[in-house]
Amino acid sequence: MQKLVAILVILTSLMACQSENRVYSEHQELSPEVEWLKKDVRKFEVPIEDNSIAYDMSLSFRYATGYAYSTANVKVTETSPSGKETVNEYELKVVDANGDYIGEAGFDIWDSEHLVEADKKYEETGTYTYKIEQNTPIDPLSYAMEIGVILDKAID
Repeated sequence: MQKLVAILVILTSLMACQSENRVYSEHQELSPEVEWLKKDVRKFEVPIEDNSIAYDMSLSFRYATGYAYSTANVKVTETSPSGKETVNEYELKVVDANGDYIGEAGFDIWDSEHLVEADKKYEETGTYTYKIEQNTPIDPLSYAMEIGVILDKAID
């Protein structure tokens, strides 16, 4: 019983630290048909009020059991407040080496969080726009449910 209480205290404190450092979190549904079409680009507007600190940027990916690939490939276009565009491609790993899904399970739905840029420094303050599109050769990408952007203050 003491071990269980200790684990709960540790988990609670980790979640509290995470929420204190979280400055942005938004998730968007992809399609009611549980698929992601190439034409379905999702747009996120992230306000950056302090560009003197570093951030950890993560992408969240919700998918259902039956997702047939080991990764979800995405293309992310970042547009700064002044209009500068940067394009990055990421492979979000959703299946581990043993063939098991990665993430937190809720029945047959999986939530995964993927750190894509640690210690990210923004050049300017204001609203950055992120456009995210699926970048796999498959269209549609079946069993994909949501994509999201998460920004945390980097912990030294």
